[in-house]
Amino acid sequence: MSTSDDSSRFARPVPLIGDTSSARERREDPTGWAMGRAVTDALAQVVAGRRDIRRFRPDAVPDDLVRTVVAAGHSGPSVGHSQPWRFVVVRSAQTRDRAAHLADRARLAQAEHLTSDRANRLLDLKLEGLREAPVGIVVACDRRTPALGVLGRATFPDADLWSCACAIENMWLTARAHGLGMGWVTLFDPADLADLLHLPDGVETLGWLCLGWPDERPPAPGLERVAWSSRTPLDEVLLRERWPSSDGGAQPAPPPSHLRGPSGARLVGATDAADELLSPPESLGVLDRAISRVESLGSRPVVGGTLVLVAADHPVAALGVSAYAGHVTRDVVTAAVAGISMGSSAATAAGLSSVVVDAGVDGPAVTGAVPVRPTGPRGDLVTADGLTAEDVRALVAAGERLGREVGATGLVALGEVGVGNTTVAAALTSALLGLDPGETVGLGAASDRAILERKRDVVARALDRVAPTLDSARTPGDRALAALGGLGGGEVAVLTGVVLGAVAVGAPVVLDGLCASLPALVAVRIEPAVQAHLLAGQVSRERGHAAVLRELGLEPLLSLRLRSGEGVGACLGASLVLQGLAVRRTVARTGAATLAGPSGQSADSV
Repeated sequence: MSTSDDSSRFARPVPLIGDTSSARERREDPTGWAMGRAVTDALAQVVAGRRDIRRFRPDAVPDDLVRTVVAAGHSGPSVGHSQPWRFVVVRSAQTRDRAAHLADRARLAQAEHLTSDRANRLLDLKLEGLREAPVGIVVACDRRTPALGVLGRATFPDADLWSCACAIENMWLTARAHGLGMGWVTLFDPADLADLLHLPDGVETLGWLCLGWPDERPPAPGLERVAWSSRTPLDEVLLRERWPSSDGGAQPAPPPSHLRGPSGARLVGATDAADELLSPPESLGVLDRAISRVESLGSRPVVGGTLVLVAADHPVAALGVSAYAGHVTRDVVTAAVAGISMGSSAATAAGLSSVVVDAGVDGPAVTGAVPVRPTGPRGDLVTADGLTAEDVRALVAAGERLGREVGATGLVALGEVGVGNTTVAAALTSALLGLDPGETVGLGAASDRAILERKRDVVARALDRVAPTLDSARTPGDRALAALGGLGGGEVAVLTGVVLGAVAVGAPVVLDGLCASLPALVAVRIEPAVQAHLLAGQVSRERGHAAVLRELGLEPLLSLRLRSGEGVGACLGASLVLQGLAVRRTVARTGAATLAGPSGQSADSV
C-alpha cells in the first residue's frame, strides 16, 4: 500500500555528478542560477569597457597571462563541440613586421574603393599596433573536417567560423579584465596571412589579434571617437517576432632574415614623444607617421641625408620605345655631377648631398660619377636579358656597399635616369606583380600613341620570354633577382643594393617614381624587413606606380603628377620629413615640461 504520507519519508535521489537541481527547485526559483549582483555588475563593466586598442606599450606580457587569455578562448562555445579553433601565438618581431606590411598593403587597396572622405579616414587609422604589441595571436579555424561530419554544421556550414568568433570575444573580455589591450585587425588578404603563418589548405584565419599593455585608455570605441560611425540605438536593431514587412550581419618558425624592422619599444617611444607636443595627436597627418617611422629606426637624430642618383642606358630604347635620343642620359648625368640637374638641384634645396653613379651609360664612363658598370652583354629584353646574372650580383653588391656608406648620413633618397627605363620599369612591374602590360605601360615623357603601342608590344614579348625562368624560381627573392636580370637595368640593380645596404645600417629610404620604387620592391622580396624602413616620397603619373606602392604598403607623402625622375619627388618628400623632424624637435612640450605664462607663472597655474 502506498500513500502520500509514505512518499514524504523518502529523499529525492540526487546524482553525484552533473545537474543536482530538481524540477521543484527550478519551478520555485527560476532565477536561482544567477551569480549575484556583484558578478553581473562586473561583467557589465567588462563588456562596456572592451575597446579595440591600437597603441601598445613595449613591456612584455607574461606567458601565464597569455595562456589565461587563450584558455578563455578555448572555453568558448563551439558547434557540435568541434573546438575548431587553433591559436597561433606570435612573438617574433620579423613576423610581426611582415604582418604589418600585409595590413598596410590591404589598407591602401581597400581605400581605393571608398569615397574620398572615407578613404582618408581609413588611411588615418593607426595600424602600428601590429609592430608595437609584443604579442600577436591569430585565431585560425580548422575547417578540414567536412561540414556533414560535424553536428550542427550540415545546415549552417559556417558555424565553425562563428564558434571561433565566440572564442575571440572570450579572449577580448578576459584581456580587458586583466588590464591588457587587444586589437582585432582584419585588414589582410586572408591568403596572404595564411601564407605568412604556413597554414595548410582548409585552415582559415579570422584576422590578427594584437595583445599587450595598452598605451591608451579610450573612454569610447575608437571609430566612434573619430566620427567614423556611432552606436546604433538598441531599439533600431531589436526586432520582435519577425522581420518587419517591406512597408513598415602549429606555431610556425619565423622566416629567416638578416634584417629587423624597428623595435616595438622604439615605435612606442616615437609615438610617446609626439603625444607630448603642444599639438593635437597626428596633427601633421601622413607626415606625422613618416616622422615616427624615421625616429623609430635609430638613436641618432636625422638632420640630413643623401640623394643617390644612378644612371644607365638600355638597349631596349633602340626598339622605338622612347621619345628621346640616347645622348640625353649622358647629358643629364653630366649636369648632375656639376650640381645643376633637376635631381641634384632638388637635393641641394632639400638639404641633401648627392652621389651620382654611372651604372651603364653608353660610351666611356662619365667623368665625376662613381663607376659601377656592368661588364657583360646587355640585351633588349625581347631577345636577350637586360643583365647577366653575374652583373646583377655584382651591381647589387656594389650598391649595398654604397648604401651602407650613405646610410650613415641620414635619409637616403633614391633617384634614377635613363632613356628607355620606363619600359624597363613597366616590364619589371608586370613580372613582379603579375599585372598585364596594359596596366603598367604608360606614355612616358613626351611620348605619343605609336610609342605607347610599341612599348606594350615590347613588354608583352619580354614577359613571354622570361616567364619560364621566373616560374622556376624557388623563392620570392630568387624570382625578383631573376626578373631583375631578365628585364631590368643597371640603375635598378644598383639601387636595389643601395636599399639593402642603407637598411642594414638603420637608415630610412625615401622612394621616388616607379623606376626608383622597384628597387625597394626587389629588396623587400629578398629581405621582408626592409619594408619598415621605406617612405614613399610621391606617387607619380607612371602607370603601375600606385600598384607598386600598394604592394609595399606605403602611402605617398605627395601626389603632384611628376614626370621628372632623377629623384626629384624623393627629395621633395625628404625635405618634408626633415622639416617635420625639425618641427617635432623644437615645438613646445606638454606634461612635465611647463610653459611660462604672460606674467612669468607656469602654464600649469594659468
